[in-house]
Order: sequence, then structure tokens, then C-alpha cells
Amino acid sequence: MSNALKNIAFTVLLGLGAAIAAAPSGYALDNVTYGTNWLAQAEHGGFYQAIADGTYEKYGLDVSIVQGGPNAANSALLISGKIDFYMGGPQGEITAVEQGIPLVDVAAIFQKDPHVLIAHPDAGVETFEDLAKLKTLFLSKDGYLTYFEWMKANYKGFKDEQYKPYNFNPAPFIADKESAQQGYLTSEPYEIQKQTGWEPKLFLLADNGYTPYSTMITTTQMMIDKKPDVVQRFVDASIEGWYNYLYGDNSKANELIKKDNPEMTDGQIAYSIAKMKEFGIVESGEALDKGIGCITDAHYKKFFEGMVGIKIFKADTDYTKAFTTKFVCKGSGMALKK
Repeated sequence: MSNALKNIAFTVLLGLGAAIAAAPSGYALDNVTYGTNWLAQAEHGGFYQAIADGTYEKYGLDVSIVQGGPNAANSALLISGKIDFYMGGPQGEITAVEQGIPLVDVAAIFQKDPHVLIAHPDAGVETFEDLAKLKTLFLSKDGYLTYFEWMKANYKGFKDEQYKPYNFNPAPFIADKESAQQGYLTSEPYEIQKQTGWEPKLFLLADNGYTPYSTMITTTQMMIDKKPDVVQRFVDASIEGWYNYLYGDNSKANELIKKDNPEMTDGQIAYSIAKMKEFGIVESGEALDKGIGCITDAHYKKFFEGMVGIKIFKADTDYTKAFTTKFVCKGSGMALKK
């Protein structure tokens, strides 16, 4: 090759390098999919926030949210490799360990599970223990098999005769003053108050000893092994999204939520955010000092041992395979809290 041609080639390569260096940060984003556990709502707000305000893009990610819902199978999509992350929970992941399925929790967005028992305001129910005096408890099948078993094992007076199936309609509870029903802190109480005009009594299971994390970022061991950098960036960006959602301008995120779930209202969103803050759903425990999403062995172990006590899990299960602490508890995003 002549010197002239060499000079031309060098100039072309130099220009190409400069063009690549000047390319926008979104030029080679990593595509990531996150499957939620229900239809879009404020309880998913931080993830929508990180899309709406460009946080994911800042971290080199192009994130798509795959909504859950009545007919969704997002946990199965994670297992089959069709999505990258899922909004799981400790019970599901420890069960997966027992079945030899390598699912791993990498962040715990909710430090407290939002399940509550809801009672009438004038039924003489002032403490969690008082719920045992009620004639009826409307519970889902899953609730009956898990936290109701835990309630019977840890509190006096709860008995199987109280159980009636909860069909996700508050009407039977509203009509029966001698009853309580299960619900999500951030949703059912709002609807009950709208229908009745009175404010129900709320008893958060997490504040009475039932300790699972909730709204996890769950992935596969293969994802952790092959793409740890993507996992870390998704976790960090999601945590920033949650700080911005709770303490910044969340209007664009809420518009995305309502776009995905047209039945969602501004009133419900505002109520949910207020309750998450009031009860420390996102920020409590270790998350106060180490940041949103923090997971600790001690917290996970306490839940595991409680479930072993009611024979949900086998005592010899290696629960530590269900989570890792390597991606969280680093104070990520805490500077964004205002």
C-alpha cells in the first residue's frame, strides 16, 4: 500500500473513531425486560419513573415493563428466559430453590410486605390480637395457607372456623361488622373508604412479625453469572427511580402507569404513595441507612425460619441460594432523597 493510501486509511479510521466516541449514550443500550406481578400501579412506580425520566437510559439500558395481571405468567417467562427480571418474593424464590430452579432475589424494593387485615372502625378491634375475637376473616387461599397459619402459630385465639374465602369483593366484609378481610395496604382500604365513607382499621402484618420482603427484583443465576454488570446497572437505576418517584416529580411516571392501566386513577395513586411512605413500605429497617432495595441475610433468615415453623419450607433447605446481597445495601440513590 502506498504512503498516500495509508494516510487516507488512517484518516478514515480516525474519523470513524471520533464518530463512535461522539455517538449518543443511547447508541448501544442493553435491552432489558422486567415483568411485574400485577397491572400497572403506584406500587410499581419507581420502575416507571426510571423509564419516564431517562434514568435507565443514563445507565445504558433500554427497559421494557411486561405487565402482570390475572392471566399473566411472568414468573414462568423468567424461568424460561423470555424476560430478564421479575417482581418476585422470598416465598417464590425459596420454593424455587427446593425445586432446583435457580431464581435469585437481587434487590428488595419493599422492605415490608404490604398485606393488611382490615377491620371496621367501630368493632372494638384496636390491636392485632383483637382480630382473633372476630367471627369471620375473609382470606384468599394463599393467605389462608401462609400468613394465617403463621398467625395461628404466633398469636392466641385465631382458628380455622374464622376463615371464609375472599373473592376480592369487599361487599361481604362491609356488610359484616364482625369480620375482617385481607387486602393490600395501598389499594383495598382506599376502595372501601370510597364505598362506605368511613376509614377502616388497618393492621399491617409486617408490623406484627410477618417479615417477608416484597416487590423484589428477581433474576436467574445464569443472568447473574453472564451479565453481572447489567444486573448491577438495572438494580442501581431502579433504586434511583424509586427515590425520584417518592420524592421528585412523578407526574410522567404516573402518566405511563395510567397508559398501561387505564382503570388506574390519580386518587388511587396518591393514596398508595401516601401509605407507602406512612408505613415505611419502601424505606424502613436496613434501607434507611443503606438505601432502598437492601437485602440482608438476617431479614431473609427470619422469614425462612418462620415459614419452616409452619411447615411451608423444609428445615434443611439452603435458603441462601434464593438471594444475594452483592448488588444492594451500597447507599445507591440516597443523595436523591429530598
